[in-house]
Order: sequence, then C-alpha cells, then structure tokens
Amino acid sequence: MAHTGRRDAPELPDFSLLKRLARDQLIYLMLLPPRFKVYGVFNKPALLHYILPFFRLCFLIRPRIQTVKWIADIVNSDKASGRFRRYKIIFTPQKFYACETVLEEQGVYGDVTTDEWAFYLLPLDDDIISLELPEFFRDNFLEGDQRWVTTAGSALRLVYSLYGPFSKVYGIGRCAKMVYESWRDQVEDGEQKARQPEIGNVFLIDRDVDFVTPLCSQVVYEGLVDDIFRIKCGSVEFGPEVTSSDKSLKVMVNSQDKVFNEIRNEHFSNVFGFLSQKARNLQTAYDKRRGMDIQQMKTFVSEELKGLKQEHRLLSLHIGASECIMKKKTKQDFQELLKTEHCKKCGERDEINEKCTKPCLCAISCSSTGLLPKDYRSLKAQYLQSYGIEHLLTFANLKQIGLLVEQQPGETLTVMESKVGKLVNDKTAGKLTDAFSSLAKKSNFRALSKRLVLIPKSGEEYDLRVPRDMAYIFSGAYIPLSCKLIEQVLERDGWTGLEEVTRMLNGHEFAVTVDQTQIKTDPQRIILVMFLGGCTYSEISALRFLGREKGYKFIVLTTAITNSARLLEALLDNHA
Repeated sequence: MAHTGRRDAPELPDFSLLKRLARDQLIYLMLLPPRFKVYGVFNKPALLHYILPFFRLCFLIRPRIQTVKWIADIVNSDKASGRFRRYKIIFTPQKFYACETVLEEQGVYGDVTTDEWAFYLLPLDDDIISLELPEFFRDNFLEGDQRWVTTAGSALRLVYSLYGPFSKVYGIGRCAKMVYESWRDQVEDGEQKARQPEIGNVFLIDRDVDFVTPLCSQVVYEGLVDDIFRIKCGSVEFGPEVTSSDKSLKVMVNSQDKVFNEIRNEHFSNVFGFLSQKARNLQTAYDKRRGMDIQQMKTFVSEELKGLKQEHRLLSLHIGASECIMKKKTKQDFQELLKTEHCKKCGERDEINEKCTKPCLCAISCSSTGLLPKDYRSLKAQYLQSYGIEHLLTFANLKQIGLLVEQQPGETLTVMESKVGKLVNDKTAGKLTDAFSSLAKKSNFRALSKRLVLIPKSGEEYDLRVPRDMAYIFSGAYIPLSCKLIEQVLERDGWTGLEEVTRMLNGHEFAVTVDQTQIKTDPQRIILVMFLGGCTYSEISALRFLGREKGYKFIVLTTAITNSARLLEALLDNHA
C-alpha cells in the first residue's frame, strides 16, 4: 500500500544529531558547579521540579510567566519557614527578560541563578521536526507578541549550521518575513564555514495564510490517530479499548513502526483492507514452520520469529485503533459531516445545520465572507448559554483573528481599508494591518480556490486507492491551500505568475537566493518547509505525496503539530 515514489528520490539528512546536541548541552548545564544530583522528580503543570541534596533545587521550564511565579512562591515559602536553599532555573529554549523581571518583582532574584537550554528542535520522525511551541500560534497571531520570532530564527540557523548552506529561501506571511530576517542577521553575525549542503531550498509559511485547511476534518490515518488519541512528541497512548486488555500502552508512531509507516498517509477507507491483507500475510509467514526440519526451524526462530511477533503486536494495535476510530466517527455521523464541509467549501450557502461542528463553522466563515447574521447570533447565544458569559472574550478572539465573523452587508473589505492596510507598516499599527489582511484573505478564499484549482470539478470520480493529487487527503474534495502554494512556487522557482494570488493573501511574499554555487544535485531536491503557527498531519501527508510525484523529499519543520481542536483551544479565553 505504501507508495514508494520515484527511485531517484534523494536521501534525507540524519537528524539524530539534533537530539545528541540537546542531550549533551543539558548534561553540561546540570553538571556546572555546584554539581546537581537528582534525588526525586515531581510533576507540576509546565514544570519539571528536581529535588536535590544539600538543599538545592533545579527547575527545567518553559519561559512562561505563570511558571516563574510558581517558582517564586516556592522560594518565598521556604524563606518564610526559615528554610534556605540554593535555586537554579534552566529556561528552554531560551530565557526572556520578562521572566527575570518577575523574579525581581517577587523579591527572589538574588536567591535564584538562571541558565538557558537552547533546545530548539525535536525530531519527531525522519521528516518531521518540531519546536514544540504550541503557544507560538496564540502569542504571535492573536496577541501580536513576537517573542518567538527570534526562537524560530535560531532554530532555522541551527539547521543551516548543521545541514546547510541553503540554495534559496521562499516565504509568505508577515511572521515568515520576520523569521527570515532574524535568521539572516544571525547567520551574518556568526562564523561562516564551508559545509556540504544537505538541504537545498527552504519555504517559510504563516499559519494565517491558510486557516481553512487545519479546520477541515482529517481523514488520513495519522491525522485521525492524532484527532482521537492525541499524538504527543511522536508517541501515542492507546487505552484498553485498543489494547484489548485492562492496561494502556504508550507507543512511538513513526517510520520505525513498519505497519504504521505503510498506512499513515492513506485515506482511512483504505486502511482496513490493508490491515486484513497484512494479517493474512503474517499468518502465511507463521505457517511456514510446518514441515520444517530442525535446522530450518532453528534458522526461523533466530532470524524471523522475533520480527514476526513484533509485527503481529503492532498489527493488533493498529487494528484496534482503526476499530476505535470507526466507532467514534460512526457515532458522530462522520460521513454527513464531511459532506457538509465539502458542500460549504464549494460555495453552497444553505442554512447552517446540526451537522456543523465548531471547526466546520469556522471553516465556513473563513472560506466565505462570514456566517449569515442569524446563524452567527444563534451559535453565539447557544454557546454562551452552555459554557458561560465569560466566553464573550473567546468570540472576540475568534473574530479578531478572522476565524469566526458575522457577515456584513456589502463588501467585507472596503477600498479605503485596503489602501490603509498597504500604507500602514509601522509596528505600532501592526494589529490594524493584520486585521485588514485577515479580512482580505477570508473574503478572497473562493477566488483563490478558483485561481489555484483547489476544489476539483463536481461530478468527477476520485479513486482514493490511486490518488491523482493532494486532494485525496480530504476525500478528493479539496487541495490544501498551503501545500498548493508550495507546489506552485517550487514549479515556478519563485512568485512570478502568482501576483494575483499573493495580492489576495496580502502575503508579504519573498524569494531570496542564498547560495548560487549549488548545482542540480540531491540537496536541491530536499525541501525544508517551516510552518509558523503549526501544521497538521494531513498537510504532512499531502507534502509526502507531492514529493513522491515530483521527486522531492520534504522536511517539515513546525512550531507544533496542530488540528482543528487545538487550533480553537488556543483561542479560548485564558480565564474561562
């Protein structure tokens, strides 16, 4: 079932070096005088708290103000009880001035030493690297807080220093432009070394360039596993309903799992057929034992049996997971939901019905000029009655970012607003510009769909067993805008011919040649795609398909893995 792609596809770089660098740096920080020896571990939200002998405490944390306040409370509590210890905070991936200010305000700055663990990149698989910064999306696109821009630039610089030099950098989005500039400044300030290139081109893309794709229901296997079981840092915990026992089991889901690797990018309708055939093949392999002599049996046990048992265990898990997915999606009337989503993207404006989930409603709003007033007001009233009036702020967040708005009479974006949006470039008016850009992108989705042919013609049959384009990841109904942009830019070697598209996206697009010495070799066909604000497993599957078809290998570097639920959770009012 797994598509092999073109035989001349290049080999991916070895990202295990990133893990080793991070491990060695952490060990170095922990062994700095005075040496810390771990005595016990206690968990707290967003906090690793190590109790050390000799009354020393070491905290390994994200640079979050609330977490720093918890630590300050511990220090002040110790001081109040006459218990004096030495404290150390290790921030990862970097230390922010605001966190040190909190320590000073809480009166514990002199009691605490701080350090920085520059753990920027976590390889989740051969072709997926994550910054594991889910807060990047809300901070940057809702709050206008650009603190993570330098972090993203530093992450890109680390990849460049180990696997560069890059040939070209393409990008679209206001944040993408800033990350590129941050990376460029860091590279110019650093020491230049001649290296053998392992990555050719880089593409930077903002999440708000395409909100519709992450709001669509996922139907590839890996996306569904993430939706139902939540993949965390490349692993998933399957409960008793999957393991067929009274225990849960945590397993890695990556290319090392041979069963998962063959079905991860497949449309879910194909998965059961593959698993059934796999089970038959496995039984045939076991049946080979019959009639073997002693020497043959010895060889079978030493060379094949262990692998067959491992494959059998994984096969059982994925059959159980698939059955669980099927039960939950059948209960949710999944097919009807998909039909509703597909009709809305195609422009059918019938009334909102009970099949529309919150992500579906946001997708409808993003792909048009907003919800009809009666639908918007009804949804808002029902939600506030169910979850509380405090969620007025949640609706304000959704409106501000452009995910859920009420349709207004006349044009959504006036000519005057468009002109103002182009004129205003200073940082103080950034949110105003972003708001206008969001309106423009939302109201132009249908035009973008037509221009880029994102939605196949109705009535055409689509064979999901032999997909012809990236639309298969959404049952043949929609090609993700983000991936289509990447495909078009790579084909054109820039944005030439896409001027109308970039105008509709207000995209801050750019294309820069970094190293002109690279020739058309394997590194040129290895593309690093950096999603700023998160990407979905569906988009990763689409890029893998594109790579197989075009002879590319894509590496996805993302601030976090997201989906419709996590995208909307990030916009919930923090105090709700």
